[in-house]
Amino acid sequence: MPVARYFLFVGAALLALLFALDAFTPQEVAVASNSVPSIDKTVVRIRSDQKLPERVVYDMSLPTIVPPAAKTQIAAAPAVPVVDINAQARVRDTFAQFVPAEAKKLERQLEPQAPRKRRVVRVAKTRSAQPIRVAQQQHFGFFGSNTWNNR
Repeated sequence: MPVARYFLFVGAALLALLFALDAFTPQEVAVASNSVPSIDKTVVRIRSDQKLPERVVYDMSLPTIVPPAAKTQIAAAPAVPVVDINAQARVRDTFAQFVPAEAKKLERQLEPQAPRKRRVVRVAKTRSAQPIRVAQQQHFGFFGSNTWNNR
């Protein structure tokens, strides 16, 4: 794989450069912090010229203000008249609304039908097919280029 080979060579070159720089640069002199006990490094004090903003104090002793409840009236729903209809009356009402399919077909046949309009189909004129010439741009980056596969 060309990409893996690239990372292998570049990584090896960077690692070799790191070892070479380490060998040629002078080593820093170690600070003898343990040998001199006169400096106390346990306490570090940082002093700044900038002042912090004042502290914000919330007064929690006052009671919470509760808004008054909105006065709303609930409208009473209109009473639905209770009609005691027996099963026979319900079946009779259902059949009264029923229209058979044959009656619908007869109504359609009796209605005068309007003549249907014919569609005029237009045929497009054919033109001679000329080849379309388009300039092609070069690919760049990883998208479709053969940069890594030049062998």
